[in-house]
Amino acid sequence: MAQHPPEPWTADRIARLRADLGLSQAGFAGELGVRQQTVSEWETGRYEPRGASARMLSLLAERARSYDASPGGEP
Repeated sequence: MAQHPPEPWTADRIARLRADLGLSQAGFAGELGVRQQTVSEWETGRYEPRGASARMLSLLAERARSYDASPGGEP
Protein backbone atom coordinates (compact mmCIF):
# COMPACT_ATOMS: atom_id res chain seq x y z
CA MET A 1 0.00 0.00 0.00
CA ALA A 2 1.50 3.34 -1.07
CA GLN A 3 1.68 6.15 1.43
CA HIS A 4 0.57 9.60 0.40
CA PRO A 5 2.82 12.54 1.24
CA PRO A 6 1.55 14.60 4.17
CA GLU A 7 -0.57 17.64 3.43
CA PRO A 8 1.67 20.74 3.44
CA TRP A 9 1.41 23.19 6.31
CA THR A 10 0.06 26.28 4.55
CA ALA A 11 -0.60 29.59 6.28
CA ASP A 12 -4.37 28.95 6.19
CA ARG A 13 -4.05 25.42 7.53
CA ILE A 14 -1.89 26.58 10.45
CA ALA A 15 -4.28 29.42 11.31
CA ARG A 16 -7.25 27.02 11.09
CA LEU A 17 -5.60 24.50 13.43
CA ARG A 18 -4.79 27.24 15.94
CA ALA A 19 -8.36 28.57 15.79
CA ASP A 20 -9.81 25.06 16.15
CA LEU A 21 -7.71 24.62 19.28
CA GLY A 22 -8.88 27.97 20.64
CA LEU A 23 -5.33 29.20 21.20
CA SER A 24 -3.73 32.59 20.82
CA GLN A 25 -0.57 32.76 18.74
CA ALA A 26 1.43 32.86 21.99
CA GLY A 27 -0.40 29.81 23.38
CA PHE A 28 0.01 27.92 20.12
CA ALA A 29 3.70 28.80 20.07
CA GLY A 30 4.04 27.46 23.61
CA GLU A 31 2.45 24.17 22.60
CA LEU A 32 4.92 23.85 19.72
CA GLY A 33 8.02 25.13 21.47
CA VAL A 34 8.53 28.04 19.08
CA ARG A 35 8.32 31.83 19.39
CA GLN A 36 5.04 33.68 18.85
CA GLN A 37 6.76 35.57 16.02
CA THR A 38 7.40 32.26 14.27
CA VAL A 39 3.69 31.39 14.39
CA SER A 40 2.87 34.85 13.03
CA GLU A 41 5.33 34.40 10.17
CA TRP A 42 3.83 30.99 9.32
CA GLU A 43 0.29 32.40 9.34
CA THR A 44 1.22 35.30 7.06
CA GLY A 45 3.01 32.95 4.66
CA ARG A 46 6.40 34.57 5.20
CA TYR A 47 7.90 31.21 6.19
CA GLU A 48 6.76 27.60 6.06
CA PRO A 49 7.38 25.18 8.91
CA ARG A 50 9.93 22.50 8.11
CA GLY A 51 11.51 19.56 9.84
CA ALA A 52 10.73 19.27 13.53
CA SER A 53 8.28 22.18 13.46
CA ALA A 54 6.21 20.56 10.72
CA ARG A 55 6.24 17.27 12.64
CA MET A 56 5.13 19.03 15.84
CA LEU A 57 2.24 20.63 13.93
CA SER A 58 1.23 17.19 12.67
CA LEU A 59 1.34 15.74 16.18
CA LEU A 60 -0.72 18.62 17.55
CA ALA A 61 -3.27 18.16 14.75
CA GLU A 62 -3.47 14.41 15.47
CA ARG A 63 -4.00 15.12 19.16
CA ALA A 64 -6.74 17.62 18.33
CA ARG A 65 -8.48 15.05 16.08
CA SER A 66 -8.36 12.43 18.83
CA TYR A 67 -10.13 14.82 21.23
CA ASP A 68 -12.75 15.66 18.61
CA ALA A 69 -13.44 12.00 17.86
CA SER A 70 -13.96 10.89 21.44
CA PRO A 71 -17.26 11.06 23.33
CA GLY A 72 -17.52 14.25 25.35
CA GLY A 73 -14.33 15.62 23.80
CA GLU A 74 -12.08 13.57 26.09
CA PRO A 75 -9.60 10.94 24.87
